[in-house]
Amino acid sequence: MLLGIGWLDPETLLNWMGPWAFWGMLAVIFAECGLFAILPGDSLLFVTGLFVADGWRYAPGIVPTLLAIIAAAWLGNLCGYAVGYRVGPALFRPGARVFKQEYADAAHAFFERYGPTAVILARFVPIVRTFITLMAGVGRMSTRVYVLYSGIGALLWGVSVTMAGYWLGQFTWIKGHIDAICVLIVVVSLLPMAVHYLQGRSARRRRARPERTF
Repeated sequence: MLLGIGWLDPETLLNWMGPWAFWGMLAVIFAECGLFAILPGDSLLFVTGLFVADGWRYAPGIVPTLLAIIAAAWLGNLCGYAVGYRVGPALFRPGARVFKQEYADAAHAFFERYGPTAVILARFVPIVRTFITLMAGVGRMSTRVYVLYSGIGALLWGVSVTMAGYWLGQFTWIKGHIDAICVLIVVVSLLPMAVHYLQGRSARRRRARPERTF
């Protein structure tokens, strides 16, 4: 599943971890949110909720599981923000060929204007949530603001996706089609990026189109 990479299948991943699956799940969430790793966060939370609803013996129950997920996502983001805040000045400096200072300045301007909203909404988009935390640090987003809204995003994301699996896990059809459900979650999660890309492409074409003169 997922381009043939078996370890990205959340059900396979949790079963492979055995008795350490609960802690492994938290480690994956932390890594995706703070260590810039491309991992199956959304589908993993969904399957975790489904497993808990089915009486998963390695999990302490739905409420402690939700609290642990929120904490792992939030702490992961704080770690990623700290890395960006620390390494930003060293990487993005005047004269750099790849990490240009203008990129850091653009990131700062972006987070000054859209910071809180971007941090919350990015939580629901794979890949974007992995790197926006780094750029929030590089862009010197207010630490207090980031800590607050990152926590809100972790709460909304962790609870909504996990509880979706927990509630839908009561249906036999859902249990029998976990693979298809996980693929659907990934596709739906990537839709905002696809829509944004197509809108930007269309706007660039309109700007590049020569004006007609009569």
